[in-house]
Amino acid sequence: MAQFTNQAQLSYNDSVTNSNIAVGELLEVLSASKTAVMDDYVRNDDITYIISIVNSGATPFTGLTVTDDLGAYTFNETTLVPLTYVDGSVRYYVNGILQSAPTVSAGTSLVISGINIPAGGNAIIVYEARANQYAPLDIDGIITNTAVIDGGGISTPITTSETVSTEDTPELTITKSVSPVPVAENGVLTYTFIIQNSGNTEAGADANVVVTDTFNPILSNLTVTLNGATLPAESYTYNEATGEFATVAGSITVPAATFTQDETEGYFIINPGVTTLTVSGTV
Repeated sequence: MAQFTNQAQLSYNDSVTNSNIAVGELLEVLSASKTAVMDDYVRNDDITYIISIVNSGATPFTGLTVTDDLGAYTFNETTLVPLTYVDGSVRYYVNGILQSAPTVSAGTSLVISGINIPAGGNAIIVYEARANQYAPLDIDGIITNTAVIDGGGISTPITTSETVSTEDTPELTITKSVSPVPVAENGVLTYTFIIQNSGNTEAGADANVVVTDTFNPILSNLTVTLNGATLPAESYTYNEATGEFATVAGSITVPAATFTQDETEGYFIINPGVTTLTVSGTV
C-alpha cells in the first residue's frame, strides 16, 4: 500500500492556522510480472518475453502503456540497447482471449499502448526481442530489461524486470577446402577442415566433437594432422575401400572464443577459437 498525507489551512482576518495531518493509504490493485520463456541467449537469439498484469480491483483500467527499455545500459557515457524488438511479434490477451494488436512503437525502447485490464481480470502481453551486437556474450554476461506500466489512472507506475544470461556453450562451424586444384593422378591431395568456435565455452573432450567425411576420389597412404601436429592413428578411422573417414569422439577440441567490445561504438567483436584438421593422401 502507498501512504499519503494531507493538511488543510484555515485563514481568517490576519491569522492562519493549520489542521492536523491526515494520513491515508492507497490500495494498489494492479500488479505485474515479467518472465522470459528461455533464461539464456546467444548472439542473434530471439528471446520471448511475457508480461502479466493482474487487476484485483472492482474498476477496469483502460489506456495503459507498457514501456520496455530493451535492456539499455550505459557505456562510455552513452546508452547501448542490446535487444531489438522483432517486428510484428506482439500478442495481447485479456482473460486468456487474443485481442486485436495494440499500438506498438519500437526504437531505443519498446512502447506498447492501448492496454486494457478489466475489473478482476488480467492481461498478458507476449513479444520477442533479438540479442543484437550490443548484447554481452562472455561467460556470466547478462541482459536485464525493465518494463514500466503507466497511464490509465495508475497513481504510481509499475516496474517489472527480467534478467537473462549468456548460454555458456560452444558454437561450432566447419569449413572445408582442397588443394592443389587441379591434382595430378597419383598425386597428393590435401583436405583442410577449419573448425571455429564462436561460443564462450571450450569444446573439450566431453563435447565429443567428430569430423566425418567420405573421400571421393578415395585416398591412400593417409597423413592426418591436428593444428600442425600428427594425429595418432588411434584418434581416427579410415576405410580405404570406401573412403569413409571419421575422427574418434573426444580427439578434437576447439578453444572458446574471446570477445572484445569496441571502445568507441560499444558493439561486441567475436574472435572465434580455431582448430585445424588436415587429411592428405595419394589419389
